[in-house]
Amino acid sequence: MNLTMGGFTLDCADPRTLARFWTEALGLEVAFDAQGYFVQLTSPAHPALPYLGLQKVPEERAGKNRMHLDLTTDDRDGEVERLVALGATRGAEHSVPGLSWTVMRDPEGNEFCVGTRHQ
Repeated sequence: MNLTMGGFTLDCADPRTLARFWTEALGLEVAFDAQGYFVQLTSPAHPALPYLGLQKVPEERAGKNRMHLDLTTDDRDGEVERLVALGATRGAEHSVPGLSWTVMRDPEGNEFCVGTRHQ
């Protein structure tokens, strides 16, 4: 096998505007901008991490994402509040033995989760 994971790409209406949310949310920077059609975000602190791509599409998001980002933190409540202040919306809270998470949506409605492992 000769494949490696490059990154994850979210379809969106306005990659440059959505990039402002994700750069603030995750401490990323714009590494590549294909005239606003595709914007690639990378981590300057962790260059080996997969990129987050934002790709312009004409249709609106419909239904549940088939794939979403799972983010982890030791301060879920604090990070959820910070993300809401940046423009995200809070969804349902969930918990199973060993893990709790909050479903969130970025400013374009793409779902992602913020979770905390139980100690």
